[in-house]
Amino acid sequence: MEILTMPGHVIRRLNQMSTQVFAARMQKEGIDLTPVQFAALDAIRTSPGLDQASIAACIAYDRATIGGVIERLLQKGYVERIVSDRDRRARVITLSPQGEQAYARILPVVMALQDDILSGLSSSEKDLFMALTAKVLEV
Repeated sequence: MEILTMPGHVIRRLNQMSTQVFAARMQKEGIDLTPVQFAALDAIRTSPGLDQASIAACIAYDRATIGGVIERLLQKGYVERIVSDRDRRARVITLSPQGEQAYARILPVVMALQDDILSGLSSSEKDLFMALTAKVLEV
């Protein structure tokens, strides 16, 4: 089949596999979190006080749908939406104390599952894969 050699198809399959590995590990650990929610938490922790559009830009996510991601993090108690010090009309997102605790628990799990995503590759192949991916993404 031709599609099996098309980069777009292979990338989609890798994304499916990565998402499945993430979901299975989170479920095993009793954590209710998606990869995009984790990416948003990580961006918020790294750069506290971002607005939703900036969070979307940081994680290369759609601005139109980041609101739902933030809303679910608010519902879980992981983040807080507060008035900006610089612009009283703007709202910024910060980790809540519960979010800090959750992040500390979740990060080691996420770090550990990274090896599972590329489990068929050697260490040097994983490095090469990441280098080539960064080149394609122009990171």
